[in-house]
This record gives sequence, structure tokens and C-alpha cells, in this order.
Amino acid sequence: MARSPEGRRGRDRNREERDSEFSDKLVHINRVAKVVKGGKRFGFAALVVVGDLKGRVGFGHGKAREVPEAIRKATESAKRDLIRVPLRDGRTLHHDTQGRHGAGKVIIRSAPPGTGIIAGGAMRAVFEMLGVQDVVAKSMGSSNPYNVVRATFDALKIQENPRNIATRRGMKVSDIVSRRSDGSAQAETSAEA
Repeated sequence: MARSPEGRRGRDRNREERDSEFSDKLVHINRVAKVVKGGKRFGFAALVVVGDLKGRVGFGHGKAREVPEAIRKATESAKRDLIRVPLRDGRTLHHDTQGRHGAGKVIIRSAPPGTGIIAGGAMRAVFEMLGVQDVVAKSMGSSNPYNVVRATFDALKIQENPRNIATRRGMKVSDIVSRRSDGSAQAETSAEA
């Protein structure tokens, strides 16, 4: 049975629409060398973070002989491994977390409105693509962008929505949210009611 060209075009159009909703940011580019019999063969490795600015984010790594091709491969890889992170009011995280990967350690704290993204380099790219507007983050240990990004993702995977925690514990959302120390608990409990 032969495929019709219209069906294939429709699939490509759906892929383009899906890809257009994502933004990407190049975090790091590295020149790598492969030693061969005649000398060295140079290539490029790219680290890219992709997100929809609404709570979904992913990162990818790509290698190629040319920079644009390496970035394209990294972007494709990032789109395949997206994670969803629950955001509070669409602007910050629900709670403070820590993450680590290798020698890279990160501490991420939620912040009140107007704080902005206080984070360095690789972590800033992740938060911008995630759609977070207010967050305070500190990277300790390794400053290698690959380790920092992976440690940041390790911390973001721990994030949970208070509603999920409340259902798991058999409590009300207001009981869990009232324990927050930054004073935003009253605003959220009134919004829940």
C-alpha cells in the first residue's frame, strides 16, 4: 500500500507546529578533537536547553563537524527528553530544592514577585526556558555547564504540586500551603476557596 504525499505533509506540518511552540537557548559550545592517523579531526559539541516558557523544559547534547549541525542535533535531543515542572502562579517554584550531579551541586529557592532570576550561566538558561520569573539559585562545586544543567534538572524533578501532596497525605491544600514561610500562603488559600 503506497503512502499518499498529503499524509506525509500533514505529519511534517504537525511537527513544525509542535516545534514552533518551543524556544531554545545555546548554553555551551565546545571544540572537540579526534586524533586520527593523519593528525586531528576537529568537531563541535553543543549543549542546548529547550522549553515552552510554561513549565516544560529539556536539555540536549549534540556533536558534529560544524557548529549549526551540532546545535540542531542538541535541539532535537532536548525536545525528546522534556520534563514538566509545576509552577506557582506561573512565575516561581512551589518549594526549595537541592540537586546534584557528579561534583555539581545546586540550591534552588522560590522567591517573592519582583525578585527576577538570580542565577548564573547555565542555570539561568534553564529557568528562562522553563518560564520562571522569580527564583534564587546557587551553584556550588563543579562549574562545568553539563554538570550544572544536570544538577538543575535533578532539583527540578523533585518539585511537586501542593495539590498532589495533599491528596497523597489525605490533607487539605490549605493545610500544606499555610506552612510556607514567605507569607504567600494567605493569598493562595484565598485563591483555592
